[in-house]
Amino acid sequence: MSLGPHAAFIVAAYAVAALVVTVLVAWIVADYRIQKQRLANLEAHGITRRSTRPER
Repeated sequence: MSLGPHAAFIVAAYAVAALVVTVLVAWIVADYRIQKQRLANLEAHGITRRSTRPER
């Protein structure tokens, strides 16, 4: 498979795109874990979610 005279640009563009997607996925996973921990801390201190409050 020949990419022609622009092979370096094409490969670099794909590499940058893959890097950006990887960083975004890692960021989302890290943020999910942080938010999950914060929620657990709030619930441990007695603060509950509105969605889990009993009906009146």
